[in-house]
Amino acid sequence: MTLAPVRPRSVRTWLFAPGAAPAEADHLGPYADERRLEKRHPWWKVMCLTGVDYFSTLGYQPGIAALAAGALAPIATIVLVLLTLFGALPVYRRVAAESPHGQGSIAMLERLLPFWRGKLFVLVLLGFAATDFMITITLSAADASAHLVENPNVPDVLHGQELAITIALVALLGAVFLRGFTEAIGMAVVLVIVYLALNLVVIAAALWHVAEHPHVIGDWTSTLTQEHGSPLAMVAMALIVFPKLALGLSGFETGVAVTTHVEGDPDESDARPVGRIRNTKKLLAAAAVIMSVYLIASSLVTTWLIPAREFEDGGAASGRALAFLAHEYLGNVFGTAYDVSTIAILWFAGASAMAGLLNLIPRYLPRYGMAPEWSAAVRPLVLVLTGIAFVVTWIFHADVNAQGGAYATGVLVLITSAAVAVTLSARRAGQRRRTVAFAVIALIFVYTTLDNVTERPDGVKIGGLFIAAIVAVSVVSRLVRAFELRTTEVRLDATARMFLRDCARRSIRLVANEPDARDHEEYRQKMRQIVDDNDLPDASDVIFVEVTVTDPSDFASVLDVHGEVLHGEYRVLSMESPSVPNALAALLLDIRDSTGVRPHIYLEWTEGNPALNFLRFLLFGVGEVGPVTREVLRRAEPDPHRRPHVHAG
Repeated sequence: MTLAPVRPRSVRTWLFAPGAAPAEADHLGPYADERRLEKRHPWWKVMCLTGVDYFSTLGYQPGIAALAAGALAPIATIVLVLLTLFGALPVYRRVAAESPHGQGSIAMLERLLPFWRGKLFVLVLLGFAATDFMITITLSAADASAHLVENPNVPDVLHGQELAITIALVALLGAVFLRGFTEAIGMAVVLVIVYLALNLVVIAAALWHVAEHPHVIGDWTSTLTQEHGSPLAMVAMALIVFPKLALGLSGFETGVAVTTHVEGDPDESDARPVGRIRNTKKLLAAAAVIMSVYLIASSLVTTWLIPAREFEDGGAASGRALAFLAHEYLGNVFGTAYDVSTIAILWFAGASAMAGLLNLIPRYLPRYGMAPEWSAAVRPLVLVLTGIAFVVTWIFHADVNAQGGAYATGVLVLITSAAVAVTLSARRAGQRRRTVAFAVIALIFVYTTLDNVTERPDGVKIGGLFIAAIVAVSVVSRLVRAFELRTTEVRLDATARMFLRDCARRSIRLVANEPDARDHEEYRQKMRQIVDDNDLPDASDVIFVEVTVTDPSDFASVLDVHGEVLHGEYRVLSMESPSVPNALAALLLDIRDSTGVRPHIYLEWTEGNPALNFLRFLLFGVGEVGPVTREVLRRAEPDPHRRPHVHAG
């Protein structure tokens, strides 16, 4: 018996095969089926995916707190934890409930602003989200490379090679997502469990040392009293400096961005995923509580046991406070194992950001027509994002400090926007107490964001570059895709089908009419004009077609066609669409396919400047209806012998 030869998969087949991140199939075009094939996972596993970003901040957060607050670091950390548990967590639990399909807080704010204002607002927020997620990838990889070269067992030849090491780590992260999401989440589970376990050992060993040398606590309290005096002054100063610890708030936006990966109840629908929402709230709460315990404990032991000079640049604990304690109290072997774990989780911290981008981008830009259709597929998008990460790493020379401001700005802007969104949501729902509570939280985050921006204005500049790039790409893409047949489905009611069935026996002639008064005189004059302009011998089979423009900033839409008889003699097909020419072209092609008859459509030439009319089409969905309708048909149907007829007069 001979075996049939196995045909190698083409690159295109591999690229557009089911990939790394599941998502609801809404607005994903031809890649919806690929996204549906991805399975979901238990909430605690997805928590590990978001946790590789959130928990990995333990690698540098204690050092940041010590540098920013000195002896006040534990108190400032407690302020941060309180804001996490009673501010960010309630906000994002509500976001998870109101945006369970992975759109995050951006979707809640999108509903507040209609038309192009809403789209532009979303693009700005996506710019900050891209700043947050992309810098998460590059900064974490850069920090991993810094931890690698600072290990005492690493050969000197690697010193000064941080840029090359960081690029290699980013490439490796992209390769994981090209392989598949299941592999990514499996790695995240292992890394998080090992890393948290090793941190627990380090903190326990440090606390044991504190118990043997309790004078370190006395030294700390004496320093606090000498520097700040009363407890009230300590708390006041901690409230001032805690915004510098804002990196400890990362992970919440990615937590809701990857909601679609969370497994819900077996019998629930995507329209109302009650189980998924409940499990996402568990994910957020568990991550926040675990991280809060670790943040407070790590801040205490590092402040008690590490001299202040060691936190400064060039110090042995600079950017690696817990690693310093691991080597100091558990020996070089355990310390190296801890370093390896820290390097691994810092490298993979970009995984949660990558998953967030793979969910956010297809939910907005392709739906707006502001990205190529292939951006809804996973693997091509992974390649693009990895390439952007290479460029960002090269621009910043893999410098962790240079990227810190942009990272914190992106995190805080997204959390602040989420707080504003849930405040407005509670107000619309008539929940007065919750509105007040969320408003207070929003004000705190506004203060934190403004303080961070004042301290590190480079973050806003970098975020502005991401926003400018997204807007530029979006505008170009919208122009390029303007002539696409972007109606996803045409649905005719029974009356409309009856009109077409009757006319199909002879010829189907449609007359495009801009609805005005819709009185008898309007249709009578339109009929006479069409007959005169086109020398029609018989207008008895004419059907009027009327398109009402909805939101011209939308791109794809479903076309519902309703038939009616007006004034006892005029047959009219009416529909709503973001664009008149695209709707007419979609209807014509659907009629041809359903009846087997090539329909005719009669339109008026648009008066005025053609350039201005074309701009009206791009912005408002009207304008040069005749030429644009023909161009949409030409692109959708290359064969002129099968293309519907377009007449303009």
